[in-house]
Amino acid sequence: MLEQLLIFTRGGLILWTCKELGNALRGSPIDALIRSCLLEERSADASFNYDAPGAAAYTLKWTFHNELGLVFVAVYQRILHLLYVDELLSAVRREFSQIYDPKRTAYDEFDEIFRQLHKEAEARAEEMRKLKQAGKAPPLLGKKQVQSAAQRGAHQGGGKHRSGGNSDSVNDEDDGDSEKRHGLVNNSSNGHQNGIKLRAPSAIKGKENGLPGSGAFDVSKLQKLRAKGAKKNAAGGASKASKEEPKKNVKKNRVWDDSPSESKLDFTDPGDERGDGVLEVVAADQGESMMDKEEIVSSESEDDEGDEFKSAKASVKKKSWFSSMFQSISGNAVLEKSDLQPALKALKDRLMTKNVAEEIAEKLCESIAASLEGKKLGSFTRISSTVQAAMEEALLRILTPKRSVDILRDVHAAKEQGKPYVIVFVGVNGVGKSTNLAKVAYWLLQHNISVMLAACDTFRSGAVEQLRTHARRLQIPIFEKGYEKDPAIVAKEAIQEASRNNSDVVLVDTAGRMQDNEPLMRALSKLINLNNPDLVLFVGEALVGNDAVDQLSKFNQKLADFSATPTARLIDGILLTKFDTIDDKVGAALSMVYISGAPVMFVGCGQSYTDLKKLNVKSIVKTLLK
Repeated sequence: MLEQLLIFTRGGLILWTCKELGNALRGSPIDALIRSCLLEERSADASFNYDAPGAAAYTLKWTFHNELGLVFVAVYQRILHLLYVDELLSAVRREFSQIYDPKRTAYDEFDEIFRQLHKEAEARAEEMRKLKQAGKAPPLLGKKQVQSAAQRGAHQGGGKHRSGGNSDSVNDEDDGDSEKRHGLVNNSSNGHQNGIKLRAPSAIKGKENGLPGSGAFDVSKLQKLRAKGAKKNAAGGASKASKEEPKKNVKKNRVWDDSPSESKLDFTDPGDERGDGVLEVVAADQGESMMDKEEIVSSESEDDEGDEFKSAKASVKKKSWFSSMFQSISGNAVLEKSDLQPALKALKDRLMTKNVAEEIAEKLCESIAASLEGKKLGSFTRISSTVQAAMEEALLRILTPKRSVDILRDVHAAKEQGKPYVIVFVGVNGVGKSTNLAKVAYWLLQHNISVMLAACDTFRSGAVEQLRTHARRLQIPIFEKGYEKDPAIVAKEAIQEASRNNSDVVLVDTAGRMQDNEPLMRALSKLINLNNPDLVLFVGEALVGNDAVDQLSKFNQKLADFSATPTARLIDGILLTKFDTIDDKVGAALSMVYISGAPVMFVGCGQSYTDLKKLNVKSIVKTLLK
């Protein structure tokens, strides 16, 4: 049974709800759909599942009318698996668009129309269910019946093309169902009647495999290719011979930021193994953290846009007068999916070259196509520029944080409550958790916040000593219990120690673990459930591509599976490391934010304590679309 059906504008104004259904929905499934799916550019998905408080579980399906800016949403119990919902939504969309007026806010007369559409859809679904239960298949058509059906389908197809945008979607779906029911009908006659569209598999395979009669390989072409390869090899050999043998370079010390070269390369502290020696604060000499500096966006992107505009203008001048006139006249055309495909394909390839995961790029393009399909293209506007503008708006919306990322304010709020603010750093092996934990500690110290480190990486050899070195250089306390201890208990005792010492923040270092390592993921889930930290930061490399999706999705999945509470604690934020090594391959930031919904809170961009930045969303979007 259908629970509810709503029609609202993209601005959030509810135009019509089904009073006949009148079922009170538990929780807020519509709000969850808008927040988690529509605003996150996941509108191309088939459905959205919502688990309401209690035992209720809903499935939501939706469709758009992009030209009018309307959203149609149907809600039903997930256990029912209603098959007629898509058909009903298409019919409601068609009928409501005919009576829609932007100046109106009430549509009481639509109640009777919906009641009729609902009955028709349920009747068709019941008929199909009875046929399925009876196990009766429709009788096979004879050769003459197949011919007449093919001719009738051709006439109907021509009528649909002539009818334009207001075609009957219910009939389309009925035709689709009938095609499925009559799927395997008289293969020989179908092949004969549809000979233009269908080809024999043997003919296709024959062309691919180079069989006789399908275009055999020409021997003369092979000889030409061999001759061409020989010339290339000869030219390459001559060029190599002409080059002189390179001189052997002596290794020099690396110079950072135009600073004078250092003759001393051994910077080992003269303290003993336990680090009890009193040393000066080395980190204090490194200056202000980049987190507190306002980043000035370079004008290179604007210059690039100007160059693109000039080149586009030059190419327009080269075109003939007729083609330019045709482009201007062809404005106000309704965008169809076939029109958008070339521009979306080019945009998907561009995103993938920027290290965006293929799955994410594909979903983004599908969502853009769903949001643009049916809209009218303005005069003197190209499809590619329209698609690019829609993608830029979507990327800005995805990368902009949906929650507060002001950690300093949260720290002061926890301090007023008399408890330390706890941050847990998690991630896979070798991404730089301990190093970036020290950078965050240095940034907090600059804001007069007392910090304590908790060495909960009791698995990797040297992990405690590494964190001890950072604590000694920053002159902050560290809580450690050595190796082979339970990290969850160590973290709990560290938080208790911080409460006794009035420390403002506890930074918990954890062992690196692969997302498929179940024992270590179970131990991490125990640490988070036992201590309930204020912030769980996932530390990930900016170098990863497709693996970013796998890492974050499996981390969240494991934390949810091993959680002891109904409301599982998942990843709250992302810290991207090694951002200074990727040039313009910034796609990992988009992949991680899209798959998890968590914001990028820190960006590591160097080796020193000051090399920690905020993510510049506008700069990332311009780099992705450049």
